[in-house]
Amino acid sequence: MTKLRVAIFLSTLLVVGVVGTFVAFYARGYRFNLKTFKFLPNGILVIKSEPDGASIYINGDLSAATNANIPLSPGTYDVEIRREGFSSWYKRLTIEKEIVTQVDASLFKTAPSLSPITFSGADGPIQSEGGGKIAYIDSEGLWVIDVANLPLGFGREPRRVTDGNLDGSTFQFSPNGNEILLTTSQGIFLLQSTLFTPQSQRTNIASRKSAIISGWEEEKKVGLASLGKNLPGQISEVFLQRSSSLIPSPDETMILYTASASATLPEGLVSPLPGASTQKQERDIKDGRTYVYDIKEDRNFLITDRDIKPHWLPTSRHLLLAEEGKVTIMDYDGTNRQEVYKGAYISPFAYPLSNSSKILILTNLGSNSSLPNLYSLTIK
Repeated sequence: MTKLRVAIFLSTLLVVGVVGTFVAFYARGYRFNLKTFKFLPNGILVIKSEPDGASIYINGDLSAATNANIPLSPGTYDVEIRREGFSSWYKRLTIEKEIVTQVDASLFKTAPSLSPITFSGADGPIQSEGGGKIAYIDSEGLWVIDVANLPLGFGREPRRVTDGNLDGSTFQFSPNGNEILLTTSQGIFLLQSTLFTPQSQRTNIASRKSAIISGWEEEKKVGLASLGKNLPGQISEVFLQRSSSLIPSPDETMILYTASASATLPEGLVSPLPGASTQKQERDIKDGRTYVYDIKEDRNFLITDRDIKPHWLPTSRHLLLAEEGKVTIMDYDGTNRQEVYKGAYISPFAYPLSNSSKILILTNLGSNSSLPNLYSLTIK
């Protein structure tokens, strides 16, 4: 009887050990090869998409549907995600053994819908630095649209900030978006972006303009200094001395910047992270080109070598590029560029809204006899 118990106990240990070994190897990406009777190392490709249920093609072959975990032997693969009615997502990925590579793909409609926001024209719309407000001029004055924290990306009527004929006027937001500096032929005025100030009550502050602008620039420097604390010292020095703009992503894990001088970003400032991006990066930055620097992974990606200002989408994973005749959305590493709008619009007036399913564009729909208006474009 004792021998039987010992035999059962040893058999149980053996089964548990074998099963545990299989589970441990499986979790690390290994798969058992029936031909060689060996565990072969794999990596795991985890693919999610928005919307989900899209088809996954690996090296041209249908593999699975999102959301899926796909074991792959180490190597380079062409991964494409397709869904009817949406632009295809494509990227070349390098899979490493025992490493989980995660993909979050956003798919955009091939036939987006347009909805008018303004009806009496909109001249020179600009977006506040935080992206929460958009200001424009029409025949009745200066208006502001609040686009922050709206579940559908747009939900409030434009609010008039001041009235009067403002033809030929210019305006700019303060860094926090709470004020607008309006320059007209009659003078320079500082307005609250949340209040209506009649033309008769505007105060000319031309003598204070330089001081106001200096204060705003100082406010920006304080913000950049705070952001610089999260950067390696050598990187921070390069950015502050050799870039004309620094725009953090909404989650502050990346920086969009345009180089004002050539430089080389030092290598190896951050220890390599498992599952980090395998996309091509550019460490030698060139004057006039725009890049994204990933703070966590210490990787630097070229976005454009043209004089076009990209905008962050609220996802912090995508950028909007307002090009002549088209609007493009791309991944933060400059890959997977999808045209979400192609046609008549007034470039470069295309802006992301607080909900990544919509953007705002300025267009007259191809009619030269009509004033351009702001339209929301549903891209998801």
